[in-house]
Amino acid sequence: MTRTTPSDFKNRKSRGARIDPANRFESTRIERDVPPEPWDDPEKAAKTTVLVDHAKTILTKNSSPDICFNYSINAYRGCEHGCAYCYARPTHETLGFNAGLDFETKIMMKVDAPKLLREALMKPSWEPEPIAMSGVTDCYQPVERRYRLTRACLEVLHEFRNPVSIITKNVLILRDLDILAPMAEMNLVEVFISVTSVDRELASKMEPRTPPPEMKLEAIRRLSAAGIPVGVNVAPIVPGLTDKETPKILEAAAEAGARSADYVLLRLPLAVKPIFLDWVEHHYPLRAQHVRTLIEDTRNGELYDTRWGTRQTGEGPYAQQIQTMFKIFAKKFGLDQGMPGLDVSHFRRPGEWKQRELFPNF
Repeated sequence: MTRTTPSDFKNRKSRGARIDPANRFESTRIERDVPPEPWDDPEKAAKTTVLVDHAKTILTKNSSPDICFNYSINAYRGCEHGCAYCYARPTHETLGFNAGLDFETKIMMKVDAPKLLREALMKPSWEPEPIAMSGVTDCYQPVERRYRLTRACLEVLHEFRNPVSIITKNVLILRDLDILAPMAEMNLVEVFISVTSVDRELASKMEPRTPPPEMKLEAIRRLSAAGIPVGVNVAPIVPGLTDKETPKILEAAAEAGARSADYVLLRLPLAVKPIFLDWVEHHYPLRAQHVRTLIEDTRNGELYDTRWGTRQTGEGPYAQQIQTMFKIFAKKFGLDQGMPGLDVSHFRRPGEWKQRELFPNF
């Protein structure tokens, strides 16, 4: 069973979702129709709980034709960042949780991730190719500071010299410069920093447990200074709310040292739709209807379109306007050249280099 909590409950300080939509896989749910008692601890219900996930594999094969990687690693399920727009929220429903507060507070940790990754790369059937980190949830979300699964996986990838593409919105990535910089020397790593807004107040409301925009830009600067190819993801672009910021974001990212830029239009699959719409209504009531109308203008009158390709960019005049503006300013600021590319030729399994030294002719 899963609970549905009225949006005026006071137990969501520093969290993104204000409602808990019913789990689509559950036939029964509990609805609390009265607010908490005055003596209830408003923060107690919002504390993060980390649960062990005994996953049997760690590499996920991508089957989506509009995603640019074949394999990804997600060491955590659920995400503490609490972004109101997060398209990954419905994945928590498959675990018996809800896509609202549960997604932000009940984090599943794949404790064997480094071991499983090593086993996968040791298999003769593995042909080296870039692996994405954060295909679903952010690999540098706050719990990573304590559990360090992302760092441990990077150590494995570095040992095997297998290239990796990292997507994050957390400056915790700077902790691992000692691994990333040597990997970059062999073209084994690229990093994409997600910047949704340069408006500190808006960002703090929309993605409450992520670093402020200026810290993300500083992360781009430091990664670039360390010789690590870094790009900026303007993701998601929210029609009527953040779309006008695109030029500012691209200019700031370019000044910080970003080499490329990409964007994704806001996606509202399944339970994300009511969570995001409730969030907009609460924080920006005077703009809520305008935002909704513009979203529908980019989705053929609907709030979401699941078709491959168009789900990332939308379609129609307003979606085309967003795309055109993005391309113009990406070119203006030199962010339209793409990344330098990752090199799979350095891949080796532990011990192979010694064998090659002993038998150079084989």
